[in-house]
Amino acid sequence: MFVKREKELNRAVEMLRKGKIILYPTDTLWGIGCDATNSKAVQKIYKLKKRVESKSLIVLLGSPAKLHEYVKKIPETAYDLIEQFPEPLTIVFSGARNLAKNVIAKDGSIAIRIVRSAFCVEMLNLFAKPIVSTSANFAGIPSPLTYDEISNEIILGVDYAVDFHRNRLKSLKPSTIIKIDENNRFTVLRP
Repeated sequence: MFVKREKELNRAVEMLRKGKIILYPTDTLWGIGCDATNSKAVQKIYKLKKRVESKSLIVLLGSPAKLHEYVKKIPETAYDLIEQFPEPLTIVFSGARNLAKNVIAKDGSIAIRIVRSAFCVEMLNLFAKPIVSTSANFAGIPSPLTYDEISNEIILGVDYAVDFHRNRLKSLKPSTIIKIDENNRFTVLRP
């Protein structure tokens, strides 16, 4: 199991470094991902999902310590929420930076989730950059709960599908999304 995991981590990171898109198990649902700093790779995801670019994407980080690299000012409440929230949490921050322009919303905000899944944390640490995370479905179609529910067109449309945890159900729903402003006030966008 360890050898397979190591092989899959290395292969996924190799693909990310080449600007490719991958299908991988996140801490919630299966996700389509790429280097969040590579606008050409991000564009491939929009095209594959048939998603309009005005609908921004989520970015994954392996540690809250990385937030300052991609957000200009981090409200203190964010760290408390990340630490104490019991389930996967995506936070929308103002003032995104050092990311591909097409991954950032028109208002300059970015949705970031600090992952807890060991596989994702290891992949992010090896890659040393943030990655995009968007559900493995076409725009407007319900998100698949398992690998087997992912459309063949999606599987064939990515450059690499990670062969790890394909039979494991992590979560029955996407992450909760909260938007935090500079005054530490937050709004729940998706429960």
